[in-house]
Amino acid sequence: MPTEHPSLPKNIPVCPVRGSVIYPTMVQHIDASRALSIGAIEAAMQGEKVILIVSQRDKDVDDPTGSDLYDVGTACNVLRVRKNPDGTVQMLVSAVARVRVTDYTRGDYLRADIEAIPAGKGGGVELQALARELREKFDTVASGGRLNADSVQTIQGKEDPGEMADHIAFNLDFKLEDKQALLETANVEARLRKILTLLDTEQEVQAVQAKIRAQVKEEIDKNQREYYLREQMKVIQKELSGNDDEDGDEAEAFRAKIDALELRPEVKKEIDREVNRLSRMHPDAAEASVIRTYLTWVTELPWNTRSEDRLDVGEAAQVLDEDHYGLEKVKDRVLEFLAVRRLRKERAERGEIGADEVNKGPILVFTGPPGVGKTSIAQSIAKALGRKYVRIALGGARDESDIRGHRRTYIGAMPGRLIQGIRTAGTKNPVVLLDEIDKLGSSYQGDPSSALLEVLDPSQNQHFTDHYLGVAFDLSEVMFIATANYPEQIPAALMDRMEVIDFSSYIEQEKLEIAKRYLLPRQLTQNGLKPNQISYTDASLEKLISNYTREAGVRNLEREIGTVARKVARRIATGEVKRVKVTDKELDRYLGQARHTPESENKEDMVGVSTGMFYTPVGGDILFVETSIMPGKGLVLTGQLGDVMKESARAALTYAKSNAERFHIDRDRLDNSEIHVHVPAGAIPKEGPSAGGAMATSLISALTGIPARHDVAMTGEMTLTGRYLPIGGLKEKVLGARRAGIKHIIMPKANEADLRDIPAHLRASMSFWPCETVDQVLDVALVGGLKALETPRDGAPVVPAPDTEAPKRRGGRRAGASA
Repeated sequence: MPTEHPSLPKNIPVCPVRGSVIYPTMVQHIDASRALSIGAIEAAMQGEKVILIVSQRDKDVDDPTGSDLYDVGTACNVLRVRKNPDGTVQMLVSAVARVRVTDYTRGDYLRADIEAIPAGKGGGVELQALARELREKFDTVASGGRLNADSVQTIQGKEDPGEMADHIAFNLDFKLEDKQALLETANVEARLRKILTLLDTEQEVQAVQAKIRAQVKEEIDKNQREYYLREQMKVIQKELSGNDDEDGDEAEAFRAKIDALELRPEVKKEIDREVNRLSRMHPDAAEASVIRTYLTWVTELPWNTRSEDRLDVGEAAQVLDEDHYGLEKVKDRVLEFLAVRRLRKERAERGEIGADEVNKGPILVFTGPPGVGKTSIAQSIAKALGRKYVRIALGGARDESDIRGHRRTYIGAMPGRLIQGIRTAGTKNPVVLLDEIDKLGSSYQGDPSSALLEVLDPSQNQHFTDHYLGVAFDLSEVMFIATANYPEQIPAALMDRMEVIDFSSYIEQEKLEIAKRYLLPRQLTQNGLKPNQISYTDASLEKLISNYTREAGVRNLEREIGTVARKVARRIATGEVKRVKVTDKELDRYLGQARHTPESENKEDMVGVSTGMFYTPVGGDILFVETSIMPGKGLVLTGQLGDVMKESARAALTYAKSNAERFHIDRDRLDNSEIHVHVPAGAIPKEGPSAGGAMATSLISALTGIPARHDVAMTGEMTLTGRYLPIGGLKEKVLGARRAGIKHIIMPKANEADLRDIPAHLRASMSFWPCETVDQVLDVALVGGLKALETPRDGAPVVPAPDTEAPKRRGGRRAGASA
C-alpha cells in the first residue's frame, strides 16, 4: 500500500499509554514507569529513534499484550529522553503519522509491524464549510471556560482543519473511545463531522451545567458553597462520562477519614485544602498521585489514638525482672517513672492538675559498653508499660531529612523516620528507642542531631513539624529512650535535654546467671536441641566467660554458647551420642584453645614491680609497672604509653626526687642513672592518669631496693605534692583485680562512695585501703611501709619479712567488709 511516509520503518517499538491519545503534528511529553515501556524507549533510542504510541483498551491492565491495544496508533520521532532519580523515564516525542498495526510481537517489550494510513482528501467547498463551522462552534465552547487561554490560542491559530480537529480532541475531555475514533478517521471531512458532533454534546453539557448551577444556587446558601462545588463537579463529570466518578468518591472517602480523626482546626484546614485540590484534578495527573500519597499518610497516622498505660508498679517490676538479670539502677528508674505517672494521673482525675501534665516525662539516655542490655531493656520498658515499641537506628544517619522528612516538592519524598515509626506503632504514645545516638554524623545536607533538639525537648515537641506533613504532630506523649556507647560524643545541646542512666559492665557472677537463665535456653531453641540433650556445668560456663570472651556485655558469650550447641547438635544428629554434658575440660574440644588468659598476681614481692589496675569498655584487669635502674641519665618510658601516662611517670620521678632525703635515696645514684619504666604488654596502647600511684610505688621501690607487695593493686592519680586524687571505673577495676587473685586494693579516699556498687560478697572477701596521699599509698604498697622507707639503709637494701595480713599502718585504713 502506498504511504505518505515512506521513511517510516516497517517494524518499531511500542510504548502503550493509558487514558489518552496523541495525534500527528503534536509535540508531547510521555512519562514511562513500566518496564515494558522503558524497554521500548531504550530500543527506540538504540535504533532509528522512532516509536509507536498506542492507547490501551483497558487502562487498568498493567502488563498489556497486543490484544489489549488498539490497532491504530501514532508513529513518533523521539526527540529527547531523560531518566528520573526514581527510575521512571520522561520522553519528548514529535508525532508524525497515523499508522495501522498489522502484527504485534512480544519480547522484553512490544514491537509492531506498521503501515501508514494515507490521509483522505475532501471537496474544497464542503471542507471549507465544515472548517468554518468547526471554528465557530469551538469559539462557543471555549467561551465556557473549559480550556486555558494558551490552548485556545494555539487551536485558533491552526490553519489546517484536520490539525485543528486533532488538537481540539486532544485538549477537550472526551471519552477515550471517541478520541481513538478520531485518530482512526483519516479522511479530513469525516473527522470534522465527528468532532462537530462531540462539540454539540459539549455545548449541551455546558447548558446543563448552567442549569445545574442555577438550581443548586437556589437550593443551598452561601455557607454551603464547598458542598455545592463538589456536587456540581460530580454531576458535570457524570454527564460527560456517563458513569459515576470514582475519583470524586475517593476525595469523599479521604474527607470522611479526616473528619473522623478529630484534628486540631489549624491542621484540618491545611489537610482539607489538599483534599479539595485532589477533587479538582484529573485522576491521571502526576500531582494527583502526590496528593493521594500525602493524604494516605495523613489518614493513617494515630493523631488521637493512644494505648492505655499499665501503671501497676508491682507488675512492671515483675516484667523487668523476668526479662533482665541485674541492672537494678535502671529498673529502679523505670519503676520511679511509672510511680510518678500513676500519681499524676490520679491528680488529673481529681482535677488538681491539667490532663497535659500527665504525659510529661524525662528523656532517658542509656550509656554504656556494647552488649550490656541497653536496647533490650527498652523493649522490656514498653512491655511493662503496655505500650507499642519502635526502634529507630541512628547509627550513620547523616541527613536532617532522616528525622524531619523531605519536602513534598521532591520526587519520592516521604516523612522522616520518627513519623514512619509512629505510623507503624499505630499509637501516639509509643516507647521510641533512638538507638546509637552517639553515632550520628553530619554532612552538607544538614546535621540530624540539630533536628533532634526539638524532638527531645518536652516543652517543644508537642508542635513537631515534619517537612513532609507540613503540619504539627504532637510528640509530647511519646516516651523517648536513647542509647549510646560514648556519651562524650553526644552534642552538648542534645545531652542537656536527656537524663543519663549508666550501664556498667557485668561481673562474672552476673554473666553466669544471665547465661543460665536466658542465653542457654535461647540457643537450645535456635539450634534444635531439647533441654535434656545438653547440659553445662557451672565450671564450664565460668571458664567460657573468663577464657573465651573478653567483653562488658554478653553478646560474644551467647555466640560461644551457640557454637558449642551447634557442635553438640551435629554429634547428636549423626547418632554419635544421645546427650552431652559440657564440662570445663571439654571446652577445648568444642571451642579450641582458650583465647584470653587474665593476668594473675605475682607469686612473690619484687623490687621495682608494682600492680596497677585499668578499665576498658570490655571490663577491668590489672597491669604491672616495672622500673629498672642502670648507669646513664634520663627517664625512659616504654610500653605504648599515652601522653597522660607519661606525665604521671614524670610526676612520680619528681615526687621521688623531692623526698629523696626522707626516703634515704642516694642522690648521686638518682642523678647518674637511667631510669627505665616499662608497662607490659608493650604492643597495647595505654592511657589515663589512674596509674600514678602504681608508677610512684614501682619507681621508689626500684630506687630504695624495698620490694612492692605482690598482693596489693592500686588505682589513683597523684600530684607533685603527693595528693591522691579520685578516678573512674572503680567497680570494673576491682572486679578485674579480684579475677587476678588480688585481695588488697589501694584507692583514693574520694572514691569510697563507689564501693557501694561492688557486690557484697566481693567486699567481704577483699580489703580496701582509701588513701588521700601518696605516703599512705606507699605505707600499704611497700613491704615494711613508710617505716622501711624512712629507716636509713647501709649498702644492701633492708627487706623486712613479708606482711601477708596487711596490718593497719599509719596513713591507711582497712575497709574490708565494712566499706
